[in-house]
Amino acid sequence: MKTVHNIVELRQQIHDWRQGGLKIGFVPTMGNLHAGHISLIDEARRHADKVVASIFVNPTQFGPSEDFDSYPRTLEADSEKLGMAHCDLLFAPPVEEMYPEKNRTWVDVDELGDHLCGASRPGHFRGVSTVVSKLLNIVQPDIACFGEKDFQQLAVIRRMVQDLFFPVEIIGVATAREANGLALSSRNGYLSAEQKDRAAAIYATLQDLKARIQGGERDFPALVKLGTDKLRQAGFDVDYLNISNADTLIPVSSPDSHLVIAVAAKLGGTRLIDNVTLSIACDQ
Repeated sequence: MKTVHNIVELRQQIHDWRQGGLKIGFVPTMGNLHAGHISLIDEARRHADKVVASIFVNPTQFGPSEDFDSYPRTLEADSEKLGMAHCDLLFAPPVEEMYPEKNRTWVDVDELGDHLCGASRPGHFRGVSTVVSKLLNIVQPDIACFGEKDFQQLAVIRRMVQDLFFPVEIIGVATAREANGLALSSRNGYLSAEQKDRAAAIYATLQDLKARIQGGERDFPALVKLGTDKLRQAGFDVDYLNISNADTLIPVSSPDSHLVIAVAAKLGGTRLIDNVTLSIACDQ
């Protein structure tokens, strides 16, 4: 695997591959890689001849009180994992390569970034959509893979790509999980063994709510309260637990055909997110 740290070298390699008629896949990450990231690499390889991964801890998606400075940076270990996964090229730019001067251009997807995580993290999705638009423009891949664990991020990126006519197919990849159901996340490294066991309550609660809806329960506000209370009793500080339209991300109070049950909750000082989706008949 080749590693480059600047745009010029990256684009030269992409150009050479393009000259050979090769299809390019892309997996953007912030590093501290785990099996979930590697599943994205595996999926990209199924769709492309060459796979590019990026590792960049993006400062513009972190709020003032969030963990940008302490976010784990493990480039050497990450590089080894990517090489073992048969990634072809790693793009690991410094901040000054991605933001060479004061950033005056932003990409902001209206409405989709206002709900769920966006409600408590103002500016977060503007930072996400801006850096992803930069990366897609730099790499210019045919396909790009994103995890479904970050459901709102995936929705924002899909809408951005659609609205701005990026010539790339966005592929969502199913959430990788621990044996107890906990969604894999770089932030899981902040959890103790005991907290990891307790954190399994997130997925168990989502699955319970999904089963209740599939079983015919339709009092969504009551279900939200039920799930929120369960998580609080398990020791979580719940940011939100919503049953929302999966396309608009707007919370719903009555049946909708395509739903996402999404949650963000802190255990200790660690913020965890997860979701499940389901479809129901609106006349039920």
